[in-house]
Amino acid sequence: MIDKKLLAMLVCPVSKAPLTYVEDPEELVCSASGLAYPVRDGIPVMLESEARELSLEEKEKYSAS
Repeated sequence: MIDKKLLAMLVCPVSKAPLTYVEDPEELVCSASGLAYPVRDGIPVMLESEARELSLEEKEKYSAS
């Protein structure tokens, strides 16, 4: 789980847009850039090289949220 204060401060390093925390898999999702950043041992890995691209279904799901 990510601390809510930390989540409020974090933005996507690519788009500078806010992130959404997803529990399973543990990731921070950016609907603006279409990237999901992993959270390992409670620590967000905010590197574009470590992020995965969201599928079309995921993009639609998170952009509606």
